[in-house]
Order: sequence, then C-alpha cells, then structure tokens
Amino acid sequence: MNLPLRSCPPPNRLLLAVLASLALVGGIAGCAAPAQPEQALTPLPDRYPELPGAGLSAAAALPTLDWTELIADPDLQRLQQAALAYNSDLRVAAMRVEEARAAAGLQRATTLPMIGLSAQGVRARTELPLDQIDLSNAGLPPPLAVPLENALHQAERERILSTYSAGVIMPSYEIDFWGKVRAMDQAARDRYLASAEAQQSFRTALLALVTDSWLQGLELQERLQLARQTLANSEESHRIMRRRKEVGLISDMELRQTETLVASTRSDLATLERQVAANRALLTQLTHVSEVPRARTTRPLSRIEDRNLPAGLPSELLTRRPDIRAAELQLQAARGNVTAARKAFLPSITLTAGGGIASNALESLFSHNYGTWLFMPRISLPIFDGGRRQANLDLAEARKHQAVAQYESVIRNAFREVSELLAARHWLAVQERDVRQLLAAQADRAFLARRRYERGYSSYFEVLDAERSRFATEQSLVQLRRARLSSLVGLYKALGGAETQPLARPSSPSSPATQEGTPS
Repeated sequence: MNLPLRSCPPPNRLLLAVLASLALVGGIAGCAAPAQPEQALTPLPDRYPELPGAGLSAAAALPTLDWTELIADPDLQRLQQAALAYNSDLRVAAMRVEEARAAAGLQRATTLPMIGLSAQGVRARTELPLDQIDLSNAGLPPPLAVPLENALHQAERERILSTYSAGVIMPSYEIDFWGKVRAMDQAARDRYLASAEAQQSFRTALLALVTDSWLQGLELQERLQLARQTLANSEESHRIMRRRKEVGLISDMELRQTETLVASTRSDLATLERQVAANRALLTQLTHVSEVPRARTTRPLSRIEDRNLPAGLPSELLTRRPDIRAAELQLQAARGNVTAARKAFLPSITLTAGGGIASNALESLFSHNYGTWLFMPRISLPIFDGGRRQANLDLAEARKHQAVAQYESVIRNAFREVSELLAARHWLAVQERDVRQLLAAQADRAFLARRRYERGYSSYFEVLDAERSRFATEQSLVQLRRARLSSLVGLYKALGGAETQPLARPSSPSSPATQEGTPS
C-alpha cells in the first residue's frame, strides 16, 4: 500500500518558524515575572563593647570545650547524658528532622522520571457490517453456499476481539528546562538542613537549661544549709533569752525580738525548701530521671571553676550558632520557593514514553508478537488561571521577606546576648568581690554588736539587726556566685555551645538558591 507523501516546508520557512517560537518563549521568560533585587542585611559591628578590666581579647580563639568539660562534675554529666537520651522534646525535634528529610526525599524524587512495568489484556465485542462477509467467490454450489453464508452472517455479526500487551512505560515527566524543579528540590533540602540545625540549637538550649538548673540546685542547697544554721543559732539565742526573761534580766520586747528572728528564719527556710522541690521537679522533667541526685553540699559554688571564655569576633557567630545557620537555611529555602514561583510563569514541557510487545492471543504474547512504542512530548502554557500563579509568587515573596527579617533578628539577638553576657560576667565578678568584702564587715559588726550587748552598752535589737544583715549578705553572696556561673553557661550557649561544624549543604553549582545570592 502506497501512502501519499506530504510536502515539507522549505528550510527557510522551517528556520523562521523555529526562531519565532524561541523568540516567543524568550519573551515570555523575560517579562512574565521580573526578579526583585535582594535586600541587603544590616552588617554586624566589628567587635563587642569594650569592658574595662574584662581581660577579653576580641581576636582570641573561641572555646572548643564540650558541655561535659565546661563544668566537670559526675552528677551533672549523668544528668546531661540522661537529658540527651530521654528528653521528649528533644525526640520531637529529632522526628521533625526525619519528617523534613522525608519531605526532601519526596521532592527529590520529582526531579527523576518514574519508570514502571505495565501489562494489560483487552477483550471487546464488535458488530461487523454484512457487506464485509462475502462467500460468492468461495466456489460452493448454491444449495450449500446460501445456508453457509447465512450461518456465517449470524456468527460474524458478533465478533470477539482480544488484545494483550506488556512493556515499560514512563508516565508524564516534566523536563526541568527552566530550573523550577531544581529550585524546589534545593528549597526542600535547605528546609531539611534547617530542621537539623534547629535540633542542634534545641540540644544546646537543653544542655544549658540542665546545667543551669543543676547550678540552681547547688545554690539552693547552700542557702538552705545557711538558713538551717541561722535557725539553729536563732533558736539557741531564743532559749537563752527566755531563761533570762524568767529571771527578770530582760524585757518582753527583747524576748519578742528573738522570736521575730526565729519566725523570719523559719519562713525563709520554708521558701527555700519549696524552691528545692521545684528545682528537682524541673530536673526530673528535663532528664526523665525519677531520682535526681541531691546536690552535694560538700562542694559549694565557690569551688566550681569559673572559666574566662573569649568572645571572638561577632562575624564568627554566623558559623557557630546553629540557630543562625538554621535561619540562613530557611532564608535560602524561601528564595528557592520564589525562584520556583517565577518559573511557573514559563511553559511546561512534559514527556510520556513507553515501549513493549503486543499480541491478539495471550498464549502467543511472548512468541508471536508485535513491538510497540510511544513517544509523546507536550508543551503547555496556562493563559488564564484566575491569578493563581501571581498569588503564589506574592506568597513566596512575602515569606522570603519574613525569612530575611527573621534571619536579621536572630543575628541581632545573638549579638545582644553575647554583649549582655560579657557585661554581666564582668559586673557580676565586681559585685561578688564587693559583697565578699561586705560580708566580712557584716560578720565583724555582728561580733561587736553581741559584745556590746553582753557588756550592757546596747540593746538586743542591735544584735538582731546585725544578724539579719549578715544572713541576708550570705544569701546574696551565694546567689551572686550562682549568677556568675550561670552567666558562664549562658555565654557558652550564646557562643554556639560545643564546637560544631555547619552541616554539609548538598547543592550544585547551578543551584537556583545560590544563583540568587547568599545573605550578607
């Protein structure tokens, strides 16, 4: 059978048609969604505020200690390990990382074609026209030809058609001609890495909270011991004063003054016991340890080594703090979403292909068969979508601006935290030195007040006032020591915690997220 040949257009006309198509696509690509210029971030200061006598060098190396080395104590290390192993919120953060990893895997799968095996069988009944059945040329005599023709007419009117096929098929696969799918893939991977950095940030915050709560427990135990000692001394003084009152050596006013000191100390003791119980409950919640070891009163806060952590340069925070790295990755993901939203204005090119074998009988599918193949490219460009693509682009742009503001806010907060903690550590050390001198003066005052009372030069009210002042100063000194150590923990956390390297970022040189620029 000869098929008529269709005339092909002249080469010049074909070339003009191709060039016109490319010009149309290029025009659409150029004017559909213009890129917005990136907003420059406010730069960080070159150094932290100078503190007189702080002894901190801006160029000094940042600490490389681990949390277990910051404050070396076996009880604290056991609590830290328990928190990392059993804390529920940390497990939730880990599952969020797994969720983001799975989402990135799903998005990654869209960049590759889906290939599968296909097999099918079709049986259909069709009615043939009578004029297609003709036995006039069969050479039969008329007495036999007519009945046979009628029978064949009846049988062939309802004919069963069977078709069986098997092969490999690639469903509709979008060819990433403009980089939209790559941008979405990179954004998903950035979100996954951001979730991993967020988990690291939560881990650092958890260890800092456990360490600070443990220090608070030491403080409360030390203050509790001071309160019990003060209560014992007050009760002994009250017994002595009561005996002196019985023999008429003192007045009722002096006896009531001793009772006031005893009652006030008991109230302070009850408050401290309540705070100790709350502290143990918090540590139990953080570590899931049912029996939190009591803080050892044999090791006061004054015997815990206080380290002088160099702050380094503010720019080093960008690579050390996991929350800053997470915010940067979220910003890159938002920029990738903007890129993908812009590419949605361009034509979409998809491809469907397949190949296999076919036969009209199942038993001969793999022996007597025919080869089949399918190749179907398609290009589509939405003309009217009710503003859906523009709204999607506006949404992506708004989220990108939020990510920029969030990134800048995280950086500013980090700089503020380090600056405040550096100042706090300096002035807490100064304040602790002054309070230590004050405590020595208060102890001398209490001793002299009791001597004056015993010799009859003053009333017992002067003794009580001196004892109250000394007790309050002792409590303040313990609180200052704990605040200074807590500032060490806070500064270590603000500087990024343990020495950690940023997670690897699996991006290609042609990644859309990197083409748009990195935050500065």
